[in-house]
Amino acid sequence: MNGIKNLFYLLPLALFLMACSSNDSPSPNDKPVVSGKKEIKINATAAGTRVSDISFDNGDRVGIFVVNYDGNTPGTLKLSGNHVDNMAFSFSGSWVAQSPVYWKDDDTHADFYLYYPYSASLTSVGQIPFQVKTDQSSEQGYKDSELLAGSVKNVAPTDREVNITARHLMSQICIFAEPGDGFKADDLAPGKIAIKINNVLTHASLDLAAATATATGETASIIPGPKDNYYRALLPPQSVEETNLITVTVDGRDFNLKKAFSFEAGKVHKFTVRLTKTSNGVNVNIAPWEDDGTDNGGVAE
Repeated sequence: MNGIKNLFYLLPLALFLMACSSNDSPSPNDKPVVSGKKEIKINATAAGTRVSDISFDNGDRVGIFVVNYDGNTPGTLKLSGNHVDNMAFSFSGSWVAQSPVYWKDDDTHADFYLYYPYSASLTSVGQIPFQVKTDQSSEQGYKDSELLAGSVKNVAPTDREVNITARHLMSQICIFAEPGDGFKADDLAPGKIAIKINNVLTHASLDLAAATATATGETASIIPGPKDNYYRALLPPQSVEETNLITVTVDGRDFNLKKAFSFEAGKVHKFTVRLTKTSNGVNVNIAPWEDDGTDNGGVAE
């Protein structure tokens, strides 16, 4: 009988301890909460055309730096020691931080800096190395050659998303191959011709605070990829001295466009290359994306 009485008294205690243990154990899906602080959320968009030419793609990652103000004085962007240092945000319909980050308080304003693609191993914010692919014949090769950066300044703490516009830092070249005398449209169909962009710099250095990229390194050739009825590639902004800038190969024969040109960040430069057998050359008409009112055309042989 005494054993039954003891069991009667111990059972409520055991149930109480089980309940406490269950309530005290956090769910693996629970996010840590910082009492009294707002979580930092972002909405990154791209100016004009973007990596997929429409928007960011699922799985894309951007790097974010947040630099606090000291009263009304903005802070200086550094590699480390900012309020937020190179935090990865991933896109899957919305932007999610690698781990939750919070505003300093309800009053301190901040500057936000963004870049794409994300790198976990930065050694500088003033000279971030980047390289476009020399083979951009595939969609992935083209996408991997995109470099974006942007910032928004003097943002007050908010529960809402901070909108940041990322801008293209590379230059886009679009090449249209058109048939002239001795050619038919089918002769220049994808798979029947090869195109190269020659003697251009493929490395760049990103200054995140200024959101600018400077071409560096040695020159190389880039293979553009087909897109609809033209070929496209991305390259760092640069001025190219007169050279065989574009080579179109048809049936083993090279047609070279000899040209000097200045490629500008964030601009699309259109090259319409008209191939003709009778002149043994290429007739070229070039019009930049933003019309400068100048006929940049010429003849290449």
